Amino acid sequence: MRLINIGYGNMLSSSRIIAIVSPEAAPVKRMIQNAREKGMLIDASCGRKTKAVIVTDSDHVVLSAVQPETVAHRVNESNEEETANDK
Repeated sequence: MRLINIGYGNMLSSSRIIAIVSPEAAPVKRMIQNAREKGMLIDASCGRKTKAVIVTDSDHVVLSAVQPETVAHRVNESNEEETANDK
């Protein structure tokens, strides 16, 4: 299990991530609202503007103040390290 930094000291297991999306689209906004109503929303943006929405395999929705590209890059780095360690 590799933890990645999703901003401001918040960490998330890279193996649990299904999708990293921008919060601008209406379907994503509905997904955030539905997760909030079900108690499955984790706001890791620390009061800053949400720039990335991370969907996990447990149906949790995580809000981050880091750009989606940055989170994706960190996940890819984590996966590359894990693959290198397996060899």
